[in-house]
Amino acid sequence: MRESVRPHGMLEMRLPSLAATALTVTVALALSAQEAQSPQWRVSIRSFGPVRIGMTLARAARALGERLHYVDVEEGCGHVRPRTAPPGTSFMVVNGRIARVDVDSGDVATLSGAHIGSTEAEVQHLYPGQIRVEPHPYTGPEGHYLVFLPRDTVDSTFGMIFETDGRRVTSYRAGLREPVQYIEGCL
Repeated sequence: MRESVRPHGMLEMRLPSLAATALTVTVALALSAQEAQSPQWRVSIRSFGPVRIGMTLARAARALGERLHYVDVEEGCGHVRPRTAPPGTSFMVVNGRIARVDVDSGDVATLSGAHIGSTEAEVQHLYPGQIRVEPHPYTGPEGHYLVFLPRDTVDSTFGMIFETDGRRVTSYRAGLREPVQYIEGCL
């Protein structure tokens, strides 16, 4: 509340205006939305949240503060869906280590801002000159794989693939290059 001086030295208390209240609420909502999509839960080729690609399953469980249980397992490869991670996400575990993150639904974005629902043009704009377009193995030639494989030697063992319906991203995955290229989960 603001004070103002009235004639004869009396103080008058003024309530904040409706516009100031609306601005406060708008800022609070924007901050809440920003926290929900904080960098902690952005996908990169090297990590997702507190989990780093290459971590053991035990270290990932400690980083997330929960026990991790396989959803499915096939000869040294399986998936885990942490309760603390955003819905629609999972980790592929190969030989006891986190190999990739999969995003099948929801609004989780990459560090660059790509997400399910992004157009192919938006993904290419976010990764200029770094996306190779390939026909989707099952839905091509209409559907596509937008393949991001870094060229620099530091990140050359990592990659990301965006699956599209020919217009928009329907799912994506990131992590170690070879597991990222697995088409049907662990196969």
